[in-house]
Amino acid sequence: MARPRKQTYTMEMYLDKIRDGDICNDADVQRNFVWNNEQINELIVTVLTDDYIPPIILGEENNSQLHIADGGCRSAALSRFRYGNYKITSAIEDSIITYKKKVKTDNSKIIWEDAVFDIKNKTYEKLPDELKKKFDEYQIETVIHENCDRYKISKYIKRYNNHVSMNTNQKAFTYLYNFAGYVRQILDSRFFLDYSSYTETEKTKGMAERIIVETIMCTNYLDNWKKQTKEICKFLNKNGTNGEFERFADNIHRLENIITDETKDIFNSKDSFIFLTLFDRFTELKVDDARFADFLKEFKNNLRLVKANDKGLLFDQIDKDKGTKDKAVIIAKLDMLEGLMLEFLHYKDKPDNHASSNDSVELFILENVKIDKKTLQKDMDLYLDTLEGSYGLKEKCIRVGSRLLDERNRPSLLAMVAYSYKTGQDLDDWLTEYAKNHKTYIADQKKNYLHMLNDFKRYQ
Repeated sequence: MARPRKQTYTMEMYLDKIRDGDICNDADVQRNFVWNNEQINELIVTVLTDDYIPPIILGEENNSQLHIADGGCRSAALSRFRYGNYKITSAIEDSIITYKKKVKTDNSKIIWEDAVFDIKNKTYEKLPDELKKKFDEYQIETVIHENCDRYKISKYIKRYNNHVSMNTNQKAFTYLYNFAGYVRQILDSRFFLDYSSYTETEKTKGMAERIIVETIMCTNYLDNWKKQTKEICKFLNKNGTNGEFERFADNIHRLENIITDETKDIFNSKDSFIFLTLFDRFTELKVDDARFADFLKEFKNNLRLVKANDKGLLFDQIDKDKGTKDKAVIIAKLDMLEGLMLEFLHYKDKPDNHASSNDSVELFILENVKIDKKTLQKDMDLYLDTLEGSYGLKEKCIRVGSRLLDERNRPSLLAMVAYSYKTGQDLDDWLTEYAKNHKTYIADQKKNYLHMLNDFKRYQ
């Protein structure tokens, strides 16, 4: 049998052949068009940025009629944009396309200038002429199997489509490229291999990766909680720190020493991130880890059946009217568990070290920096921008991965910013030096703020 031949078309020529029927995209066994807008958008960006598209596989009958064996959805998506008035949706990522714009000078000479164009909500007809030309001249590679009949074409369709596409969790993980290496290392830990109750199917479908990012989001950025795993990955990729992943890795290694066969089923695909977040809070109590193991056993055998929240619900009833990933549900579950845990450990007062919402931070600043409420309300946005804005103190003075960047330490840092404005003193040089010499912080934010303040005064 002869090897299939390769043929390259321009985009315009390829799509015209489909319109004219020379290339057929409706083989009897071909699946219907299944792509969503996100997939169409990404394909169009790939073309306009001159990136790579895998070859289209064609089967050729003896009468020269061509049939698409693999690439039918790609072909249909490109046709919809070129001839079907498809409008690129506003949800597209990387919508700004750079290109060379042709400009005629006063003396009728042509020069080419760098230009950009936002393709959000644009059809093909709304593109600049230069981008239309770039789209039409894109090189489409095809591989053509000769001497085909319907049987052979159906065989090729089955062969080239015999794969499993990425599921939601697996695709979401591609947005966490800054920390993917950390996650892969964590996945090799004994916790995920032996001390949790995920099925092998769940593991192969990206469940463990989802648990990791949900836990880090819940532990460090609960105020910014996102329901969709993709949005969590995008947020952490931009805002997360190496230290947060290192802390998570340390936590699960500690759990490996205390989880038993009796309690490991608590760490399932539904509730793992809740209990992993709870353990992170437990570590701030400076209690022997064995006591957390005792609590897990008591929770499973008795406390799970106690109506402990303010509405008199059991733990497993809290999400009965809402989704398990709703922010309000997560907060309610964590509050119930933390209350039960503190009572079990005979703690009288619930620590407030993890609270970092803007309301709690403002209260923290009022109580510790001693500025009046009107000034705080007027200047709070200034404090936030100074610390967290583009080229703010976090970016300028604290290395990526430092524990000082943890969300729990936000009240202390914002209080220092408020103090600097109150006294008219600059923090940049001091914070740069402080961050070099201090890799972590005191969990009690009042103590930590006073420690930082004393260090700043000595530096001055």
